[in-house]
Amino acid sequence: MKFQRVFRPVGKSPALLARCSVLLLLFATSVAAAAESSGNVTDSPERHAFLSGQSKDCPGCDLRGVRLKRRDLRGANLAGADLTDAVLHAAKLANARLDHAKLQDANLNKADLKRADLTDADLTGALLYAADLSGAQLNGAIMVGARMGHARLTHAGLDGTDLTNSDIEEAEITDCNLSNAKLKRANLNGANLSRSDLTGTMAMRASFVAARFRNAKMNKITAIQADFYQADMSNASLVDGDFRGSRLERADLDGATTTGMRTQGAILVDGTTGQ
Repeated sequence: MKFQRVFRPVGKSPALLARCSVLLLLFATSVAAAAESSGNVTDSPERHAFLSGQSKDCPGCDLRGVRLKRRDLRGANLAGADLTDAVLHAAKLANARLDHAKLQDANLNKADLKRADLTDADLTGALLYAADLSGAQLNGAIMVGARMGHARLTHAGLDGTDLTNSDIEEAEITDCNLSNAKLKRANLNGANLSRSDLTGTMAMRASFVAARFRNAKMNKITAIQADFYQADMSNASLVDGDFRGSRLERADLDGATTTGMRTQGAILVDGTTGQ
């Protein structure tokens, strides 16, 4: 018995070819658009001009791991740039735009960041030892695990900044807005926070040994199990502050407003335990 072939090769119909052409055109267009949108991420003219020193601006650029030690970037626009692991030691970044920038593990030791805009920037694990951030805007920034001992943050904006587990020992943080900031387990031993606003700040298990809070606003601060040993809190406002389980031994509370202050289980100024 003979079987007839019932399947025939599909021909190259004009309709099928037209559809394939349209799909290829759409794919090529999307690839081109993606390449254009990520131009700064690869090797765009803007990135090349920045790295060669011809320009100070490179918003959105991929600058991971670049070495910009002592580079003069005053007034530069680096908004949204990725500067992860970048070396900016002693760089001049006064008035620079670094808002929404990625600066994880970047080296900014001794950098001049006066009045720089670092709003919503990610500085997780960044090195900021002795950096000058006077007047800088760090509102909403992520600074978890940042190392910024001896940094200067006078008049800086730190509203809602996350400084969890950060080292801010001996830093100058006077006249700052730290309201609603997160200072959980942060080290601020010897720091000067005089006249700063810490209203609503979360400071559980933070260390403020010998820190200064003269005339500071600490209303509704949550400082459970924090260490204020020998801290100067004279004339500070501690209204409705939560200091349960904290160490306030030998702290100076002369002239402080303590209305509604919670101290159950805390070691008080005179060494007794709060009830």
